[in-house]
Amino acid sequence: MHVADARTCVLHPASTTHRQLTDEQLLNAGIGPDLVRMSVGIENVRDILEDIDQALERV
Repeated sequence: MHVADARTCVLHPASTTHRQLTDEQLLNAGIGPDLVRMSVGIENVRDILEDIDQALERV
């Protein structure tokens, strides 16, 4: 998964893109342990919304 991909992706920055930072550095950067990043791609908006709804129902 790549953030610059044309497809929608959801990731947890603290454990992926910023995993090399200390807890203090993460907090100073505004990246809390509960932060989730969504990068919306170019898929059909209805498909994206359905996927989000489906994921939230499982949480």
